[in-house]
Amino acid sequence: MERWDVVVVGGGPAGSAAALAARRTGASVLVLDRADFPRDKVCGDGIAPEAIDVLAALGVDRHALLDGYPPVPRLALRSPGGATVERATARPSHVVPRAVLDARLLGVALARGARFRRRTVRTVQADADGVTVDGEVRASVLVAADGAESVVRRALGIGSNRADRLAVAIRGYAPEPPGAPGTQVLVTTGQRWPAYAWSFPIGDGRANVGYGELVSGGATRADLVDGLHRLLPGVAPESLRAHRLPLSTGRPRQPDGRVLLAGDAASLINPLTGEGIFYAVVSGALAGSAATAGPDAGARYRGLLHRRLAGHLRSTRLASELSRWPAVMDAAFDAAAASGRVFDDVVALGLADGRLTPRTLAAAARRLTLRRG
Repeated sequence: MERWDVVVVGGGPAGSAAALAARRTGASVLVLDRADFPRDKVCGDGIAPEAIDVLAALGVDRHALLDGYPPVPRLALRSPGGATVERATARPSHVVPRAVLDARLLGVALARGARFRRRTVRTVQADADGVTVDGEVRASVLVAADGAESVVRRALGIGSNRADRLAVAIRGYAPEPPGAPGTQVLVTTGQRWPAYAWSFPIGDGRANVGYGELVSGGATRADLVDGLHRLLPGVAPESLRAHRLPLSTGRPRQPDGRVLLAGDAASLINPLTGEGIFYAVVSGALAGSAATAGPDAGARYRGLLHRRLAGHLRSTRLASELSRWPAVMDAAFDAAAASGRVFDDVVALGLADGRLTPRTLAAAARRLTLRRG
């Protein structure tokens, strides 16, 4: 039986962050993934500056990580009723294809002493003394960073999100749409609400484009493609692939013990924007640092997550409930167009760990009153 201090299942941003954090404690770390790297991963590819901050704190050189992918300083939003706002964000984001981002992050983890092995994990058995993977690999603590269809999560007996807490999206690459060069674009729609499309420029004339909505809407692949073309007319995407997004409004409770759920496997996807990379690196980093607690790792990690994200996640849950009324979204976007501070609040809530501030609530309420008057 092969023995490791920490085994990480999944080599994406959550898994690499976990490996980096665990290596900083001196733990032996093995990363398992069913694919060799580089490999594509269906995603919007947008990286908020707050995610880069987390990785930098783990020792990742931000310039090397982002090399070749210029900053994207502006964000344009359109509400279901057509309210629009475009502003410079407080700090620029970046758009790095996951084939590049994940390979670079895993490379840093391996350079810091983690080991990697290609393996499709099939069985996970946890007991009081450790966790066994496929009857061959033994870990003191296992970090599940294996995505929305997590094998490890199922092995714990934790089911999938229910349909109204689960989104489905389709993504491809296309020439950057005209009209807003160098700008991230999010377009929401009243049709099949809640639903949205995005266009995130890579920097080489192309953009990551996609469309998503709740699984409970019953969308077929044809519906998703139609939604993309309806909200981003004229796009000609290639490599269209669909994926599911387990939203944080349906996240499970992190169990006690030696198995830790991170990123998509923990249903850490922003319910307003579908953003997941920030959550992935935050939860991965916290899981890697909690892994030293052995049998108490689950409880320690749960506490760390609560302190780091509980207030933010309460805000996104409330905002998600309020957004069920498209008129509220229209009012919020009107408020963001009128105030740079409200705009910054909205961006932080949707792309990082911001809160639903009294300032934003009051501004949206005023705009809603004006619209109804």
